[in-house]
Amino acid sequence: MAAKSSGGVVDLPGFFADLVRCETRLYNALNDRLRERHGIVTSQFEFLRFLRDRPGARVADLAAEFAVGVGATSKGVDRLEKQGWVVRQPNPSDRRSSLLALTDDGSQLVEAAEKTFVDGLAALIGDTLNDSSATAAVRAISKLRSALERNQIGTPAG
Repeated sequence: MAAKSSGGVVDLPGFFADLVRCETRLYNALNDRLRERHGIVTSQFEFLRFLRDRPGARVADLAAEFAVGVGATSKGVDRLEKQGWVVRQPNPSDRRSSLLALTDDGSQLVEAAEKTFVDGLAALIGDTLNDSSATAAVRAISKLRSALERNQIGTPAG
């Protein structure tokens, strides 16, 4: 199935396949680098980075950001907590939930891992896309993500 655009016909199934395969390969490559250098995987890094940038977030906030079920997200936070990178604190406005915070070790880890993450992305993507194609790709994917999120498409039920 193809869709028409102002520039002609776009192979949407091909675009989907390319998008998913690129995401999977980038994720796996970053996973390998982060595991080797910091003992964490990409999903852990992303959770830690989110919590660094949004102190006092809840498990539900992580789940919404990453479009993952609350149960799976809570288990991921449990693993971070077990490693001593995250703590759960009482939520003064809702006793049923906790506020999440990075520990000092978690903060140090995410700062160190961020360089590995950014350098890894630059190495994996940098030689493939020039400035204008990278800018166009970022805009297109950001616009698509915004539309999906605005319309709550692909949001897990639980």
